[in-house]
Amino acid sequence: MKYSQASPGRVFVIRLEDGDIVHACLERFAREQSVSAAGLIALGDADAGSRLIVGTEVGRADPLVFVERLLDEAHEIAGVGTIFPDEQGNPIPHVHMACGHKDAALVGCIRNGVKVWHVMEIIVVELLDSTAVRRFESGLPGFRLLNP
Repeated sequence: MKYSQASPGRVFVIRLEDGDIVHACLERFAREQSVSAAGLIALGDADAGSRLIVGTEVGRADPLVFVERLLDEAHEIAGVGTIFPDEQGNPIPHVHMACGHKDAALVGCIRNGVKVWHVMEIIVVELLDSTAVRRFESGLPGFRLLNP
């Protein structure tokens, strides 16, 4: 286990609108507001055509082959995530969403493009004095791992 300490900073209330791409909006927001580290929660709806990464083909294979699923229609969502900078200072969101429609549910990472259906609400809690950085590591190719 590795850890560091941070303090809560500003709290932002965000409304994303129809057609917005969630991770792109979060990256832009973080740059515009100079938020380098944060935790977040989200709720609302994801549109048809949204893409989720739902795991890998074979557990610990090298290289990892990620499995992507496409939402075939609008889904209700609940999501949690973080924003931390990469080594160049770029904000990198890491957000997972549970998406449900009727009796079906799908959970995954939003990095390949989740599109808002009508509206999505996000609460962002800034973390001050954080030293955490996302870095590529040889043990897990394709991942920027959090280094607190």
